[in-house]
Amino acid sequence: MENLNLNEISIFFYGLAIKYGLKLLLAIITLIIGLWIIKLIVKAIVRTMEKKDVDITLRGFARSLLSILLKIMLIISVVSMIGIEMTSFVAILTAVVFAIGMALSGTYQNFAGGVMLILFRPFKVGDFIQAQGFLGTVKEIQIFNTILKTPDNKTIIIPNGGLSTNAMTNFSTEPTRRVDFTFGIGYDDDIDKARTVIEGQINSDERILKDPEPFIAVSELADSSVNFVVRVWVNSADYGGVLFSMPENIKKAFDKEAISIPFPQTDVHIYNEK
Repeated sequence: MENLNLNEISIFFYGLAIKYGLKLLLAIITLIIGLWIIKLIVKAIVRTMEKKDVDITLRGFARSLLSILLKIMLIISVVSMIGIEMTSFVAILTAVVFAIGMALSGTYQNFAGGVMLILFRPFKVGDFIQAQGFLGTVKEIQIFNTILKTPDNKTIIIPNGGLSTNAMTNFSTEPTRRVDFTFGIGYDDDIDKARTVIEGQINSDERILKDPEPFIAVSELADSSVNFVVRVWVNSADYGGVLFSMPENIKKAFDKEAISIPFPQTDVHIYNEK
């Protein structure tokens, strides 16, 4: 009797293996081939967008969205091949998506934020921005996140939800930028001579624009120095170079003309009381 039951059980599982094993194997093969085909399709569409000169910002977003949609369609097809009824699968999938959505509601906000960024275009790939406490160049706008590359080559991933609703500074929108400096000289130094030296350094730097005209003025009679405020305009691409080179050039020019750059000093008076 036991042998009969074992034989019946063996036949039962063998039948299941014959009935569903082939379908499962075919579904796995279809999944592997389908993922490979999806990869080719996405690459082909991206190449087509490149040939059509579609904005690089839209390319990254479209690639991510298309890849996800095609993979969802592939999974549905694979599930139907196994023999699971689509009505039951859709009901289960809806329940799972709803549960996940309740737990990860921020994901929907990030997706909506990505759509808003693509529609209203506050920045594009290649722009240098400041957002969420980070500075960097926009490398890619995906459907859920935006990727920045910082000047020191760090990769920053910022969710699109907060990026689309909070304050953001785009340094690449305008073709020109203003660079502000403050230079101090001693009270015994000649103000007019110092102004002439500063003007000479500005005029010798071809990166500094003539229009708008550079601005030089005494801004403050500080505790230990007379401070000049200097404001010049440059092309946005030259901002960093001028920002870091001008102080060095001014220091060397002041040294050559014997103009002092004072530093804070404290006088200590000692009284010897008997």
